[in-house]
Amino acid sequence: MLLAIDTATQLSSIALYDGRNLLAEDTWTGASNHSTELAPAVRRLLARADVPVERLTALAVCIGPGAYTGLRIGVALAKGIASARQLPLVGMTTMEILAAAQPQFNGGLVTVVQAGRGRIITQTHQWRTSRWSARGEAQIMDWETLVKSIDGPAWITGEVDEAGFEALIEAEHQGVPVTLAPAALRLRRAGFLAQEAWAKLQVSPGDFPADRVVPVYVQTKDTP
Repeated sequence: MLLAIDTATQLSSIALYDGRNLLAEDTWTGASNHSTELAPAVRRLLARADVPVERLTALAVCIGPGAYTGLRIGVALAKGIASARQLPLVGMTTMEILAAAQPQFNGGLVTVVQAGRGRIITQTHQWRTSRWSARGEAQIMDWETLVKSIDGPAWITGEVDEAGFEALIEAEHQGVPVTLAPAALRLRRAGFLAQEAWAKLQVSPGDFPADRVVPVYVQTKDTP
């Protein structure tokens, strides 16, 4: 039984997965209230699924990139449970979780999360062996820079704000081959984190000690 936790941005998501079925999932957007909302939400999720914490055999957590405080809260709770019960903890990035939800597309995939101050964190992916694989590292930029970097058909998914919608609409008018994923596919869900983490555990169950899991941050020269 695997508990997945994602608080990397203002969006929070938790899920419970038994290797075959997604038993429970809760996803919501809040004003950075992870510190007060997360632990009670996890307790409610376990109670609804009638799964005591003693039945957990593994955990998974989103390690970023994302918001500094949100990441630390989610990672801290996941590490606390995993360490106390000596369970494996799988860390996965926001971009991996978003990519796991996307269908095959005749072109590239661009995953996006908000970075604040009008900036976004993006990563490109290509389809390889029945799944999306990252190409290069995640980068901080703005929407204008992202649109200018697109040199072929691109499927855009993740956190798209008003500036992003405007930039993508204008890009389409200019003939840039961008396709915005439907809203349901842009939502970063812990159910996909759980499934991907479970698959990793089946391949190498002993490779995920909790003390190795740390948040991932993307920094630039002007990062405070």
